[in-house]
Amino acid sequence: MMDDTITTLLRKVASGKVSVEDARTALEDASLTEDQMQSAIDHGVFNLAESGTVVSASLAPSGGSNLIMIFFVWGIFWSCYWVFSMIYGLAKGWDQQQLAYHLAMMLVTLCLMGMAYLKFVLPDTIIVKHGMNKFVPEHQKDWREYKW
Repeated sequence: MMDDTITTLLRKVASGKVSVEDARTALEDASLTEDQMQSAIDHGVFNLAESGTVVSASLAPSGGSNLIMIFFVWGIFWSCYWVFSMIYGLAKGWDQQQLAYHLAMMLVTLCLMGMAYLKFVLPDTIIVKHGMNKFVPEHQKDWREYKW
């Protein structure tokens, strides 16, 4: 992961160990020219990462927004509604078409919740793995060949 000075300072501010004013005074004299900023961006984008490194998005989506929380509460409510109505229908002897409809609606609701989770909650993290050329030696025979 990234362990540069600014990231460490931001993590300390987020955890409350360092106040915002102290962080501002620490970064007061820090400055980047436009060329340095562009080369830093190009370095992260265009250079190949070493095998096994973990690459994170610089702007990870936030799963703590109120809209996502409301969406998950909505999804849990409707998933429970469709499941319990399907169980009720099983007990009351509904036909298969109605039961299949309730099952499909429950699965669609769960799929929507899964897509929202992948898009807005799960951080964008990639583990870089490079393929290598494989050399497979000839396997030694461990049996005898009998001739007739």
